[in-house]
Amino acid sequence: MASRSELAAFLESVERRAYKQALFAVRDQEAALDIVQDAMMRLTERYADRPAGELPLLMQRILQNAIRDFFRRGKVRAAWVTLLSALGPRRSDGGDSDPLETLAPAGRAGEAEPPPDQLERTQVIEIIEYEVSKLPARQREAFLLRYWEELDVAETARVMGCSEGSVKTHCSRAAHALAAALRARGITL
Repeated sequence: MASRSELAAFLESVERRAYKQALFAVRDQEAALDIVQDAMMRLTERYADRPAGELPLLMQRILQNAIRDFFRRGKVRAAWVTLLSALGPRRSDGGDSDPLETLAPAGRAGEAEPPPDQLERTQVIEIIEYEVSKLPARQREAFLLRYWEELDVAETARVMGCSEGSVKTHCSRAAHALAAALRARGITL
């Protein structure tokens, strides 16, 4: 069973990455914050009695389910709005959509990076984040879980609710697509 301090430390350690995953998926800052908050609340309410070693996989599964729920609610809401809008007058305002905003990368402690290097690194990170956001949802999910969250194939398959072969396929396609997109921009890593 995870102690309160272990649970708090775990939530603090995954907060930023969970937010970025949600932001990549939904492309809306406020919705991403809500999704992460809901996922963290579900984890603490339902799984606080689990050992600390189980928390990372549980958090990923809860987060991915919360993202899917967000899209399901959106589809239902869109269906009702479409039906109800046919009954009333047309609105001229199309509404604003928030572009995907990226977070500034955390600086390295104790190292002074030259400004040109820092600018180049920041630009490359922004390009990578943009290209990751363009991946199909399942490829993006598999890629982030495997290479960002560093889950193994079996853990990723459990979180995604698919076979290990599917995880490998999604990761391979994502890696090839990202490599091609970066090469097209003249970036070699």
